[in-house]
Amino acid sequence: MTYTVAALYHFTHFPRPDALRPALLGLCEAEGVRGTLLLATEGVNGTIAGTDAAIAKVIAYLRTLPGCEALEWKRSEAAEIPFRRMKVRLKAEIVTMGQPNTNPKARVGTYVDPEDWNALIARDDVAVIDTRNTYETMIGSFEGALDPRTETFREFPDWWRANAAKFEGKQIAMFCTGGIRCEKATSWLIDEGVEGVHHLKGGILKYLETVPENDSRWNGECYVFDKRVSVAHGLTQGTHSACAACGRPVSAQDEMSPDFRKGVSCPACIDEYSDADRKRFAQRQMQFDNSGEG
Repeated sequence: MTYTVAALYHFTHFPRPDALRPALLGLCEAEGVRGTLLLATEGVNGTIAGTDAAIAKVIAYLRTLPGCEALEWKRSEAAEIPFRRMKVRLKAEIVTMGQPNTNPKARVGTYVDPEDWNALIARDDVAVIDTRNTYETMIGSFEGALDPRTETFREFPDWWRANAAKFEGKQIAMFCTGGIRCEKATSWLIDEGVEGVHHLKGGILKYLETVPENDSRWNGECYVFDKRVSVAHGLTQGTHSACAACGRPVSAQDEMSPDFRKGVSCPACIDEYSDADRKRFAQRQMQFDNSGEG
C-alpha cells in the first residue's frame, strides 16, 4: 500500500485561526491523517499524509475555509506515512520571515512555470537565488544558483541588504521547496524597490514532478520535512537519512565518515554538542534500538 503525501499552503486572511483549529484537527484525526498544519492570520501551510481518500477529504474541507477556494497542493507518495502524529499549530506566520508588513496577497513576483524555468535561469542577465536554509541546499540545488547560506528564513532580508549591490542590472529568479518562501521573499523584494523578480511556481517539488530528468538543471536531491528526508526526480524516495542528533540530511558517504555515529553525530554536527549531549544521544539511540524503533 502507498500513502498520499500532500504539501500545501495558501495565503488568505483568517481573522480567528484559533477558531478553525478544532474542526480541522478533528477531521484529520478521524481520517487517520498525520503531519503538521500551521494556521495563522495570513493563511495555512503544511504537509500531511494519509490514504488518497482521506487526503481528498481534508483538501476539500480546507477549500471551504475563507479565501481558500483556489488552494493548490502538491502530491507525492510514500510507502508508509512519514509522520508519527497529527498536529495543527497556531503561529504568528505560516512561514517565518519576521517582516510583518510583507503581504503576498497584495503583490508577488512573476510566476514561472516549471517548463519555462530552464530557459529563464540560463540567461546571462538573471541571478538565481536559493531561498532555503543551508541544511536543505547541502544536498541539492539548481545549476549556478546562489546559496545565501542562511540558517533560518529570518536571515534572508539582512543577507539581501548586505549583497543587493551585487545584483544591480540583474533579473532575480528565486526558488524554494514548495513555493511558499518565494511568495514572501519576492513580495518583500518588490517592497524594497527591486524590479524584475521571478519565482518558480510550485517550487522544486513541482519542477521535479514535471520536468524530465534528462532535461533537468537540478543537481542532487530535494530535502523534505518528513521521515522521507529527501526526494529525487519524479518525487521518488531519495537516498538520504536524517541525523538524529541535529536533524540534518545524511548521505551514504556521510555514514562512512568516522564522525558519524547513528543517533549521536554526523560530519555536520560533530563539533556542535557537548560530551554530555553525546552521552544522552547515545542512551536515546540505545533505547530506540532495544525497542526496535531505531
